[in-house]
This record gives sequence, C-alpha cells and structure tokens, in this order.
Amino acid sequence: MKAIEIQAYGLPDVLRLADRPVPVPKAGELLIRVAASGVNRPDVLQRTGHYPVPEGASDIPGLEVAGVVEAGDPLAMAEAGFVVGDRVCALVAGGGYAEMCVAPIAQCLPIPVGWTDAEAASLPETFFTVWSNVFDRARLQNGEVLLVQGGSSGIGVTAIQLAKAMGATVVVTAGSAEKCAACLALGADHAINYKTHDFVEEIRRIFCGAGVDVVLDMVAGGYVAREIQCLAEDGRLVIIAVQGGVKSELNAGLVLRRRLTITGSTLRPRSVAFKAEIAAALKSRVWPLLETGAIKPVIHKVFAAVGDDAGLTGAAQAHALMESNQHVGKIILTW
Repeated sequence: MKAIEIQAYGLPDVLRLADRPVPVPKAGELLIRVAASGVNRPDVLQRTGHYPVPEGASDIPGLEVAGVVEAGDPLAMAEAGFVVGDRVCALVAGGGYAEMCVAPIAQCLPIPVGWTDAEAASLPETFFTVWSNVFDRARLQNGEVLLVQGGSSGIGVTAIQLAKAMGATVVVTAGSAEKCAACLALGADHAINYKTHDFVEEIRRIFCGAGVDVVLDMVAGGYVAREIQCLAEDGRLVIIAVQGGVKSELNAGLVLRRRLTITGSTLRPRSVAFKAEIAAALKSRVWPLLETGAIKPVIHKVFAAVGDDAGLTGAAQAHALMESNQHVGKIILTW
C-alpha cells in the first residue's frame, strides 16, 4: 500500500510517499480501505519529534480515517454490527496517512447518513477529544458558559457546535476578525480577537464581572493564570495542549476562594476500553445531530495525499497550511 511516512524529523517536506506492507487486523480490530484521513496538530508535533508514538502504534502519522471495511475479526465485527463493505470512520493511535489502516472495532463509528468520506474523516479526533474533555472531565451543563481558546481550529469548531447543541453559551478567542466572524457563523455567542483585545477584560465586560464555567485551553503557559481570572465559582479549566509552553504561574488563592478545578488529558495513549466509552456516547448523543444537520462539517481544505507532480506530498502541503494558522476548521487528505 501507499503511505506517508516521516523520513526524518523536520519541516513538512520530510513527509514522503512510501510503500508499506498492508497491516493485518488483530483480535478486536478491522481493516479499513482509507478514502480520507484527517490532519491534526498532534501529527505536526510527531513530524517535528515532539510527540512520541505510543508503544505498539504505527509510526505512520494520522489519528483519524474514513473509508470502507475490508476485513476484520469476524466475531467482534458481528457483535458491533459491522460487515465487510460498511462505511466507517475511526479514531486510531497512528497509521491514518495510508491507503489501508487497522482500527480497534470499538473506536469505529458508522459514517453519518449524508456525509462524504472527507467529511467523516474530520470527525473522530476532534469529537472524541471535545466530548471527553468538555463533557466528561469538565462536566459542561446546559445553561453554562464555555470559553474556547482557538475557536477556529478543528477542536474549536467542534467545541462550538457541540456545546451549543447541548445548550451552553459559547465564547471563543481567535486571531483575526475573519476567524471571529467564522466562529460566530458557526453559533458562537461571542468572539474575541486575542490580538486586539484582552480576553480577560472582554469576559468581564461581556458578563458584567461574572466568569465562565468551563475553559477549554490548547495554549497553557501564560494563559493559565489569565484563564483562572476568567472562571466563575466552581469553574473548571481543562488543558488539552501546551502550545504556549508547559510552565505556568497562577494565583492559588483564586483557586481556593472560587473552588476551581484544573485538569487536563491526552487521548492518544488511553486504552481502547476508555475510547470505546467515548465512542458509545458519541453514537447515542451526537451522531443523531450529525445526521439531522444540527452539527455540520467544517472543512477548510482537502489535499490529495499523493501530492503534486513536483513530488511534494499532499500531507506536506497540509502540514504547511496547519502551521500557517490560516485555516478555519479541518484539513483533510484523500486517497
């Protein structure tokens, strides 16, 4: 099969097309003929040597795919209701940038009715991540307020739509007027341009001194202290990335007085059983919203994985776009 491999750590052009053996599904797994692969920030970190591959996972990048079931563990497939030929999307721990990919059956979901393969490939990584962190860990409730740092990212556009569907008020930060407008069009109630406004002061202004209930943070670093200032009593801060650095200083007195919770997680190394619980929740709570159109795909650009005649893979072009931070929503590779 054709696959995109990281030939050395470095710039996007280290992503090269290569021939790899077709993976063989083990017990509890199925084999997917990949039609589309999602591109995510962790793929960029892996390419630059800052995100080690979990033990036992493929070194091929890519954490989400959509395509057709080719083969798999017959008993586990029958128990899950899958048959050869079904269209599925899946969360994987690696191996997504390839024509064929194995996935734990418990991490596979049917492609929503009416969705294309490219649209379906935009779902698993961000939907699993947002559901696990915003709704399971941070316990966002109907009527509460969520602040999303980076509202125009793949995670951000997912968080906006999911939180609004669950009855929350959503505030986002974004780095341009155009990105703020895109977030508002997706349903965000307020959008703050962090390059021109202090989000702490804007939160105070918007909510007349009151804070938000949950913050979804992909920055960390110096943002943590400022986010704590934004939280209401019993507020929850959940950190899912550290783009601004791993060290933070904060006012512990505010944490005490407001009874705040600071938490965080990474999804990739978690067990299949843990991810299976998220998949079940998504299938029952979110997939009906996808099929009715209440939540829509947000895809910025689709690249052909094999790339152009000059030899630059679509994956390299996709990574360059992601690192430019000019996109709104998801970036997808097609095979």
